[in-house]
Amino acid sequence: MPWFVWLLAAAALGVAEFFTLTLVFGLLAGAALVAAVVAGAGIGLLGQLVALGVAAAAALVVVRPVALRHMAQQPLTREGSDALIGKRAEVMQEVTATRGLIKISGEDWSARSLDESHVIPVGALVDVMEIEGATAVVYPRELLP
Repeated sequence: MPWFVWLLAAAALGVAEFFTLTLVFGLLAGAALVAAVVAGAGIGLLGQLVALGVAAAAALVVVRPVALRHMAQQPLTREGSDALIGKRAEVMQEVTATRGLIKISGEDWSARSLDESHVIPVGALVDVMEIEGATAVVYPRELLP
């Protein structure tokens, strides 16, 4: 089979991958490119089919599981207000279950206590546990007496 037929097959498989996003057609397109190289080197149809099969099997057995595992992972960096979760803050106004003010990363944020029974005094250090809208839900770094 001529090498340009393999290139056309690779292009068609690439288009199919674009619409399905399953990683299967894209890997098969890569295998078709390998077959095109083998065809370009002058190896016969049997060698081209063997190269296609080996490349496709290797891609589907080795590459696809690794790629799917990486795609399923959460991003390592958090952006926006999510980046504030887990940070330390200082209480600027007493924090109760309903209101308060903290300074985190140089900005003032409205805050409330995670535990409704805690009243956190001014100057105490807190950890930001979550962000609800424009309010930081905080917990004291050291339990209060």
